[in-house]
Amino acid sequence: MLNKFTFVFFCILLSACSKVVIEEVQLNQTPPKRTVLKVGTLYGPQIYLNSEQGESGFDYEMAKRFADYLDVELQMVPFSDRPQLFAALKAEEIDIIAAGISKTPARTEQFKLGPTLYFVNQVLVYKAGKPKPRELNQINGRMMILPDSAAENALIKLQNDYPDLNWITAKDKEYEEILAMVVNDQLDYTVLDSNSLLISQRFLPELREALTLEEKVEVTWLLHPQQDDYLLSQLLDFWHQEKRAGTFEYLDEKYFGHVKRFDYVDTRAFIRAIDNVLPEYQAMFEKYAGELDWRKLAATSYQESHWNPSARSPTGVRGMMMLTRPTASYVGVKNRLDAEQSIRGGAKYLQNMIDRLPESIPDNQRIWFALASYNVGLGHVEDARKMAQSMGLDPSAWRDVKKVLPLLQQSKYYKQTRYGYARGGEAVHYVDNIRRYYDTLVWVDNQTKQLKDAEPESEVEVIAEDTTQQVQESAQ
Repeated sequence: MLNKFTFVFFCILLSACSKVVIEEVQLNQTPPKRTVLKVGTLYGPQIYLNSEQGESGFDYEMAKRFADYLDVELQMVPFSDRPQLFAALKAEEIDIIAAGISKTPARTEQFKLGPTLYFVNQVLVYKAGKPKPRELNQINGRMMILPDSAAENALIKLQNDYPDLNWITAKDKEYEEILAMVVNDQLDYTVLDSNSLLISQRFLPELREALTLEEKVEVTWLLHPQQDDYLLSQLLDFWHQEKRAGTFEYLDEKYFGHVKRFDYVDTRAFIRAIDNVLPEYQAMFEKYAGELDWRKLAATSYQESHWNPSARSPTGVRGMMMLTRPTASYVGVKNRLDAEQSIRGGAKYLQNMIDRLPESIPDNQRIWFALASYNVGLGHVEDARKMAQSMGLDPSAWRDVKKVLPLLQQSKYYKQTRYGYARGGEAVHYVDNIRRYYDTLVWVDNQTKQLKDAEPESEVEVIAEDTTQQVQESAQ
């Protein structure tokens, strides 16, 4: 009897010990290593675009850097609207939302928020030529906004003081559709963040800012509310690293720095030229662009001549790429007024400028330095780089050198340089214009690509023509 009792007690003790050991093993197990980072996003020039030239966008570039930091593959997952995007994160189909999303109280309750990317204002948008509201009580007409947006949050707060303020919430549209409705007189107003408005004016120049409804709204990334803190911790470490490296300043300059100067007349003219003039020369730009994005070459040509083969300046430069006689001779152009020769020669000369730049300038910024050199001369750009370095700025970052170039017009600065006086301010304006033209060409290309992907082949041509007509009407 005693032996039987001892045996049972021993079995119970062994079972208890085994359970403790198993639990300890489970507690010490390392979670499986992440192999891919799934990032939910929305299409937009400053957020995410995927074209024949590759992927781009502020949020995309930060996501790519974060995936590299984690040493995993990046998978961008675009959605057509915000509700689908938020639902995907809640269902854990994606790891992060990176889509130019503003911080709101509702989003703070529903998700974990990453650190701040940048700040924007929420602004009331209307169409040029219509009465401009100067006070909130002057708003009179139809206003449409997106649901669960920073715009809605701003309006709800204002409604306490302005009870007559009302709006329509569109659940089946994106902000680009709403902006087009404002331009086409289907709506009177919408509310948008200030950066998105500046970028959208490149394609819809009739848009105008009336009032600022809310200032300095944070733009951030969203994470799943129940997710463990490991990914957020890694994101915070990555953020601090990129902040020290100047990545945010670089991306801010790349995607927003050139859109702050808006020229309504010029933008309208450019949109018309895309439809009426560019088709005659596009194949030439594509043929001779070489390693360049042909749209950058085309944008440069428009800045130089407005795609006029017979263009001529008071200083004697001529043709599509406005070549001087010595430059034309150098690149083998015999007739500067021949469009194809000029495009071929201009492309060759621009590539030569890129190749002659110091190796310290990153590949993704060399084109802007080369364009400044194309305009004002490589020697003057090198003078500006040396000045930037002497001021504690980065001589290989366009965002810093563009601050210094205008100083070459002041005697106390240019007297200290090798090449002397230069119209550095004009060179900065020149490059900014080309970047804006390029943005517009990329947008048009992306719209065409989306139509081709979405519609049967037999219908694409008709729909593309309708889209072009809508853009044209907004420019007239």
